[in-house]
Amino acid sequence: MAITAAMVKELRESTGAGMMDCKKALTETNGDMEKAVEFLREKGLAAMAKKANRIAAEGIVAIKACDCGKAAAIVEVNSETDFVAKNADFQAYVAKVAAQALDTKAETLEAFMAEPWAEDTSLTVEQALSQKIAVIGEKLSIRRFQKVSIDNGIVASYIHAGGKIGVVVALETDSDSEAVKECGKNVAMQVAALNPKYVDRSEVPADFIESEKEILKAAAKNENPDKPDNIIEKMIIGRLNKELKEVCLVDQAYVKDGDLTVQKYVDSVAKEVGTSIKIKSFVRFETGEGMEKREDDFAAEVAKQAGM
Repeated sequence: MAITAAMVKELRESTGAGMMDCKKALTETNGDMEKAVEFLREKGLAAMAKKANRIAAEGIVAIKACDCGKAAAIVEVNSETDFVAKNADFQAYVAKVAAQALDTKAETLEAFMAEPWAEDTSLTVEQALSQKIAVIGEKLSIRRFQKVSIDNGIVASYIHAGGKIGVVVALETDSDSEAVKECGKNVAMQVAALNPKYVDRSEVPADFIESEKEILKAAAKNENPDKPDNIIEKMIIGRLNKELKEVCLVDQAYVKDGDLTVQKYVDSVAKEVGTSIKIKSFVRFETGEGMEKREDDFAAEVAKQAGM
């Protein structure tokens, strides 16, 4: 029997198993949907079936750095509850995901999920996730990963609040001294604390600037209807510069010394070490950012389980 994309889609939606696993199950069972579900259950690949519609917005961010100090991978793995996020077994699993992400050649999450699981190459990453769901008993999700590397420099990292926020920073420099490594960690802490969007103004998209100008212009005119356009323009420039200082990392006030900007802090370390240091890039993951959070109603849950 020919296995269609619609059949694979239907089985995936009903079991939560991976696309390739669903296709294999249907092939092995000659397209029999019920037997395909049983096939997946026997293989431990349909463990997330009853959990597919649950919200997994808790979890942790983990980072794995290479021994060379020039590369690191950051991952976010979600769980349903903070209780599981603090579980040692879950945290050990996430550390393995981060290690896999450091070694992967995959450029997309889909490709990453389809590659062999390093801990057991008879499984894919997605299949290993399904088995972990069966063990832990909650919906889990590998949400995202990113690798950061640099040829001439170092990669520094910082984990905040046990994995609620993770940051990786790449510094271009000829030195790998302890002072430079400490600088990298401090910059990563800055990113964790103040959540900049860009390294510097050269990264800010032109359409963002124009959009902000229009918004600021409208606001300024509403607040000051009698002021001439040339004064309004000066007000816009001032307000835009203030906003850019908040979203550009190098222009932010340094959290450990408010008298310095981040750029001036980095320059001071560079002068002390006797080499140049440039912040090339950063990645910041915050657990559950942008996701719907589950709102627990304990009384309603008890009533539901009691059949009320």
